[in-house]
Amino acid sequence: MSHVTPVFLDLVRVETRLYNAVGARLRAEQGLTLGQFEFLQIIDRVDGCRVLDIVGELAITVGAVSKAVDRLVAAGWCVRVAHPQDRRSSVLRLTPEGEQVLAASRPVVESSLAALTQGIPAADLRSLAATLATLRARLEADGQGRSG
Repeated sequence: MSHVTPVFLDLVRVETRLYNAVGARLRAEQGLTLGQFEFLQIIDRVDGCRVLDIVGELAITVGAVSKAVDRLVAAGWCVRVAHPQDRRSSVLRLTPEGEQVLAASRPVVESSLAALTQGIPAADLRSLAATLATLRARLEADGQGRSG
């Protein structure tokens, strides 16, 4: 086994456990999933957000994103509005309720992650963040790992 394989396996297991732990708390306290939180954050951050913007950021299929957005619309957390320059396309916007849910959820996610990483030196977390950002940028620049 290469020296990178154990790192990859640890990364996947850590991500899964963090995602599940933060997601469980978010669901219990705010009634939404971590996936929904991620979508709301992207819609909030990306001006003129479209389904394809979410696809590009999360590297999942258009169908998966479209279905997830449909659920956000049904929950009353976002709306699809006609794109001002391309009527065949929709722009996603948070509703006031979606903005409230996102604002209430951010501290839950942050405090959950802080508690789960407590005791890990800040310098180690910064180093890990830098390494992951570099790897992510390289993969994205090369077009690696996009959903089929």
